[in-house]
Amino acid sequence: MATQHSITIKAGGSEKDYWKDLWLNKQLLWILSKRDLSVRYKQTLLGVAWSVLRPLMTMTVMVFVYSYVAKLKADPGIPYPLMVLGGLTIWTFFANTFTQISNSILINHNLVSKVYFPRLLMPLSSVAVGFVDFLITFGIYLVVTVIFQTPISWQVVFLPCFILLTFITSMGFGLFFAVLNVRFRDIGQLIPFMVQVGMYVCPVAYPSSLVKGTWYEKYYNLNPLVGIIDGFRWCLLGSKSYFNPQSLYSTVITSSIILVISLIYFRKKENTFVDHI
Repeated sequence: MATQHSITIKAGGSEKDYWKDLWLNKQLLWILSKRDLSVRYKQTLLGVAWSVLRPLMTMTVMVFVYSYVAKLKADPGIPYPLMVLGGLTIWTFFANTFTQISNSILINHNLVSKVYFPRLLMPLSSVAVGFVDFLITFGIYLVVTVIFQTPISWQVVFLPCFILLTFITSMGFGLFFAVLNVRFRDIGQLIPFMVQVGMYVCPVAYPSSLVKGTWYEKYYNLNPLVGIIDGFRWCLLGSKSYFNPQSLYSTVITSSIILVISLIYFRKKENTFVDHI
């Protein structure tokens, strides 16, 4: 028999019991996650195949433009398509998760206006879509390693750390824009533009070794995604892939601070969502 519990909303009690309510509603988190996954592929022509075709087509275009047209080179000993797909795998996880979280409140506007539950469940449930896409793209990467006969390095044991950092970074930025998206609807148009520009700012299709020793390298490393992408590729490709451990300082510090600030901001504005929706 399922355990039942009741929630009493009273003055001063909301803040104190918020995290307890979040845990008690974990089943709702599971339901919302399954719904988001089913809606993503509902009434589509190719269904889940889109999650396979997108990274493959993106990788093909990037390899052609950056390798054959721009004549950029990967780090020595690394096939260019494998370098691109490695960066694209973790970037896709960040971009999809960030986008889903940023739109999560508006997508669930009917629930927000009708029933009480911790609103943080909606951004958390949005992570499922990005993570499933990540797993599919990672599976494609493993197939490509076999084609290019490039084995996974032993550093792969550190891979969960960079996946966790990606989650923290996407959640931090996503929560902040989720609140803004409720209040200012044009933020919804800004988010895809930011993701598009971010793909070129981050070392997705080129190695960070190109900026090594330049005067702007220290500013380049302030981007929290640089350490994540380079570290992710280092986990898969080993020491052949350029990775500056110092870039992780910016990643850990910036992402942690943004997540804390975004959580505080989200909690402060949470009770006003229904007024703007």
